[in-house]
Parts: sequence; C-alpha cells; structure tokens
Amino acid sequence: MRHRPMGDRMQREPHSTKGDLTRRTVLGTAAGATAAAGLAAATEALAVDALPAGCRIGPPPHPKGPLVFLNYDQIELDAAYDQGSYAPLRGQIQARFESNSEVARKRIGNPRRESYGPAEIEKLDIYRTTRANAPILVFVHGGAWLRGSARQYHYLAENFIVAGAHFVALDFNNAEEANGDIRVMADQVRRGIGWVYRNAAAFGGDPNRIYIVGQSSGAHLAGVALTTDWVKDYDLPAGILKGGILQSGMYEMKPVRLSRRSSYVKFDDTMEEAMSSQRHIANLRAPIWVIYGTNETPEFQRQNREFAAAVKAAGKDVTLIVAPNHNHYEIQETLANPIGWAGRAALAMMGLGKA
Repeated sequence: MRHRPMGDRMQREPHSTKGDLTRRTVLGTAAGATAAAGLAAATEALAVDALPAGCRIGPPPHPKGPLVFLNYDQIELDAAYDQGSYAPLRGQIQARFESNSEVARKRIGNPRRESYGPAEIEKLDIYRTTRANAPILVFVHGGAWLRGSARQYHYLAENFIVAGAHFVALDFNNAEEANGDIRVMADQVRRGIGWVYRNAAAFGGDPNRIYIVGQSSGAHLAGVALTTDWVKDYDLPAGILKGGILQSGMYEMKPVRLSRRSSYVKFDDTMEEAMSSQRHIANLRAPIWVIYGTNETPEFQRQNREFAAAVKAAGKDVTLIVAPNHNHYEIQETLANPIGWAGRAALAMMGLGKA
C-alpha cells in the first residue's frame, strides 16, 4: 500500500447531505485548530439540546472544587474518564454489540480459537477470509481495562473477511485480574501479536502484513504495541505492525492516574512512563489513523487530538479523523461498516478499499 507524504495526510469531515467524504489537512494551523474546536463545541451543544429529558451529559452539578488537572476539579476529571457520564445509553449500545455478534456467528460461523500463551485467558479468535496469503487485522477490545472479551466483537469480523483480510480478536486479563498492573495486559497483547506473526502462514495470513486496531482502553493497548521496541523487548521485527487504527484511546497516563481509574489501576511512576505511548513516539514505525467522535468526553477528545499532534510533530505518518455526532460507543460500531468512519479507514490502511 502506498502512503502519501505527511503534507498530504488529511482529516475527514462530511461535506454533503449524501455523506460523501473529503480530506482536509490533519491538525493544520493554530487558527484552523481553534475553528475546529469551536465547531466541535457547537456540535456537542446541539447534541445535548437534542437529548430526551432525564439524559444528563457530563459531571453532576456541584460547586467547583480545587483544580486537579488543567481546568478540571476532581469530580469533572473523574467524569471525563467515565464514559457513562457522556454516553448515558451505553448499556443499550453494548447490548447491541452482543446481539450483533450472536447474529454474526450464525451467519459466518464460529472462529478458530488458538492459545497464544499458557494462561487460560491467553487465547485469540481467528476469522479467516478466503483470499490466500491475506493481510491480518488484529483487534484489541476496550472496556476501561476492566471488562470486555473478543466474543463481544465478532460482529466486526464480516466487514474484513468479505474484503479479503483475516480478523483476529485477542482475549487478555483485565486490570483486576492483573492486580492493577496494566503492563501485564500490554504484554499479553504484544505476545498475541507475536503469535500471529509466527503462525500467520498456518491460517493463510501474510506475516508481513499485520495491522492493528484498538478501541478505548484497547486503543491505549494498541498504541503501546505500536510504540514498542519490538527488537529489544520481544526479538521480533521492528516493523512487525504495518499500520494502526486507534479509536478513542488514551496515550498519556498522567491525567488518567489522577482520575478515579487509579482506584483499580495501581499507577506508579514506572507504569505511567511505560504505558504512555505519547512518550515513546520515537518507536512508532507504521502509519496510524486516530479517530474520535465529537460527543465523547472532553478528555478523550483532547487525548486523541494531542496524540495525533505529537505524532505529526515527530514527523510520523498520522491521519486524524473526527466523526461529528458520535459518542464513544457509536464510533466503535463504524468499524463494522465498509463506509463507516473507522471501517473505511481500516480497509484503506490494508489496501482493500478507498480512503
């Protein structure tokens, strides 16, 4: 797949009532960024106004407390890292993931399940395409580092196996099972990728065309994988990953450490440093697409904007995609659609569709 020079990497936005997509410069001038922020704020305000009565968005009403990070007090920062505060119907959407996956299994069958490590949870699901020597998309699920499974996201597979790629979904421990150490989870994801590389030929995959996509806390883990020193730490090729889609992730752990998430993630300085992919951009060797929706929490929007800006500033290949009127869970669903925000980007990344 050919990649355009950095000057040509663009941001997607809608421009017509037919939903056609154009490209605009990623992370342009400061004035452009300010205008985009204003548009996002206006879009979010409209979305809030359209909510039915009783659906509160954001932190609960409270007297402003001492600042903890930027202009957030503790209640506001906790809400900014709690998706339920900004997506009150998340339970319905997540239930749809489950039911859509059940329907998908009836249509395309059960995946091939393999072990990538000795622990019971260290398994992965493979949905194979019919194309020989096909590219491989490794999927890392989200769930606040606390929940989620590969099985919940089988509904995503059909988009890729029809297009000509294998779809591999990883299972791994949650933070509580890892005694609060998310480095354990990151290591499992990286070992899963290593298994895919070493065993690709056994299921008809091309080990030289492995791509990764992650969402939410899964995007955090995928970002860590993309910024790993694979030669030093895993004795694998430096360019083992050929591209990545990061949906609504976290890339700098300092504010996360200050939030309520520290009640179950046992952050210390070493973990904060190791798990902040924004601090390890020098190891990034693949083009990436960073995606978020304008109805996400303010911190998830900021984290994705600033990570993409840092990658660009480092001279790396990045495309920022901002999806209007999508919350944290709705943007995840677009990966299942070949013309959805994330689905189109993923197919284009693998050379299986148009950007």
